[in-house]
Amino acid sequence: GPSPGRLPVGEEVPLEGGPPDHSYSLSSGTTSEELLRKLNEQRDIIALLEVKMKEMKGSIRRLRLAEAQLREEIREKDRLLHAASAGTRKRHGL
Repeated sequence: GPSPGRLPVGEEVPLEGGPPDHSYSLSSGTTSEELLRKLNEQRDIIALLEVKMKEMKGSIRRLRLAEAQLREEIREKDRLLHAASAGTRKRHGL
């Protein structure tokens, strides 16, 4: 049978309609089978894009965590450098 989220492809019945008025309009001779195939292709594309979006959100979350860790390391090293340079100045009487 058809997979979940997909419409079954039925008999070929031409749709009534006038000339297309947009570049994305379908011709009046488009069959229901063609429409269902196009719809199912669009659903497949949307499902793939949703998966990619979730993957990208996960990547962004990992990058933000890594950025926060790196910023913390930089703050710690800056603090150590500042403390070390302050100690050196005291020892040399500056």
